[in-house]
Amino acid sequence: MLKSLNRLFLAAVILVAASSVVQAADLKAGKKVFKKCAACHAVGEGAKNKVGPHLNDVFGRTAGALDDFKYSKAMIKAGEEGLVWTDETMDAFLLKPKKLIKKTKMAFSGLKKEKDRVNIIAYLKTFSTGVEEAEPASEEEQSANEETATTQVAAASSASNTNQNYQKSQGKFGLGRIALNEEVTAWDIDIRPDGKGLPVGKGTVAMGEPIFAEQCASCHGDFGEGIDRWPVLAGGQGTLTEERPEKTVGSYWPYLSTVYDYIRRAMPFGNARSLSDDEVYALTAYVLYLNDVVEDEEFELSNENFNDIRLPNEENFYPDDRSEEAHYADKSEPCMKDCKPEPARVVMRAMVLDVTPESEGEGSLE
Repeated sequence: MLKSLNRLFLAAVILVAASSVVQAADLKAGKKVFKKCAACHAVGEGAKNKVGPHLNDVFGRTAGALDDFKYSKAMIKAGEEGLVWTDETMDAFLLKPKKLIKKTKMAFSGLKKEKDRVNIIAYLKTFSTGVEEAEPASEEEQSANEETATTQVAAASSASNTNQNYQKSQGKFGLGRIALNEEVTAWDIDIRPDGKGLPVGKGTVAMGEPIFAEQCASCHGDFGEGIDRWPVLAGGQGTLTEERPEKTVGSYWPYLSTVYDYIRRAMPFGNARSLSDDEVYALTAYVLYLNDVVEDEEFELSNENFNDIRLPNEENFYPDDRSEEAHYADKSEPCMKDCKPEPARVVMRAMVLDVTPESEGEGSLE
């Protein structure tokens, strides 16, 4: 009886998803959307399993059917109950993975935009044999794509002309060249504890909550509690003196600038640098709220009040003073042999703390 109900529910979800799938598809746009998936999945010639299975010939394949990939039990069960990857089932899964397959280990919250799902499905179908080709984009979409391509070509040409003026390296081997100012600026996004480097922007706790739910909660939990072995972001206050301390933003991190900087350059997982500066401010504000550093949902964090925020554990950090040690001060070589009169012995062992799941099947599309 339960198995039959599961099938009825699955069919209902698929029918609802099918009604929303439109025909027009843009393969170039689909390839761009696939960048969100590329951290875990591969397609094309020689594609291999990564964190998730490769997606060659995924259409028409029974869920959980690749012999050389370790799927979650939920995905295998879905396949045994008749789930086959089609336009409709893939659309439903990409919309909300954990709604279609409740206990999937897919570490991705889903693609909310219908157009993104249509385009990525069309792109993935180019790597599946025996399926219909996607219909071409409309004249308006083709015109927009051509205009974008023209702009990109012009930009590339301009960059090429600029590069003709570079300075050759004066290093020992004469390799490479001096980086252009534009290139240095593009990489120079670090933020110091005193706030230097912060972009202009702002965001409230209330604005950050839906962003966190969509982009972060699939790994870090709805309240920053962490899922599986993904990092815990909130809680842990008062645990630093315990044998197994919980080092979260609220309990351990010294500076808020580190939170903003890390989110900005590395998150969300698999789609880094996709957030606007205002979205990063909002997410940072929400992380503060999860850790009770701020308590008002309308609190707004910005580049103007950023330095007014202090994390609870900041005072327990102190400057690196190794430069004042004797062998640094007199520029002598540090002792590297027979430095102790008695044999060295191990007096303490650091606990191994793996914060990023690496086992096959976790965070996968299937």
